[in-house]
Amino acid sequence: MELKSNDIEIINLQVLSNYKVILMNIDGISNEEAMVFPNGDANCMNWILGHLIYIRNAFINVLGGESVWDEEKYSCYNRGEIPLQRKDEFADFETLKSYLDETQDRLIQKISHLERINPDQVNDIATLCLHEIYHSGQFGYLRRILGKPGAIK
Repeated sequence: MELKSNDIEIINLQVLSNYKVILMNIDGISNEEAMVFPNGDANCMNWILGHLIYIRNAFINVLGGESVWDEEKYSCYNRGEIPLQRKDEFADFETLKSYLDETQDRLIQKISHLERINPDQVNDIATLCLHEIYHSGQFGYLRRILGKPGAIK
């Protein structure tokens, strides 16, 4: 087994861990539940998952891969959008879960083929990992708001 550099192993572990946390927290959430906007305006699970996929596509692109979806078609999930105003454009939650799986496969594939991290990419990769950690934690709170038990014990 080839030993990867610590920076690549850290990125790999971040991507694997975030994915597991996301899956645990969205497990058992219906499309209807995923569309609940807490307090009438806080982001719903659907938007957060779509937003993570949108940003994961940017991560895949930084690593030299192709996005899993058409960025224009799913622009409702982009940073700066007002989700409540674009909710009619959202994909079904099961469809989003499928795209999440595709992004995971592509990220792991791209990371596994890295020999080193280009110094020009360090800031982007670190920011994208932090971004994902931030939003993946939001699922835990949203899950509880929906009356579901916490997924991380």
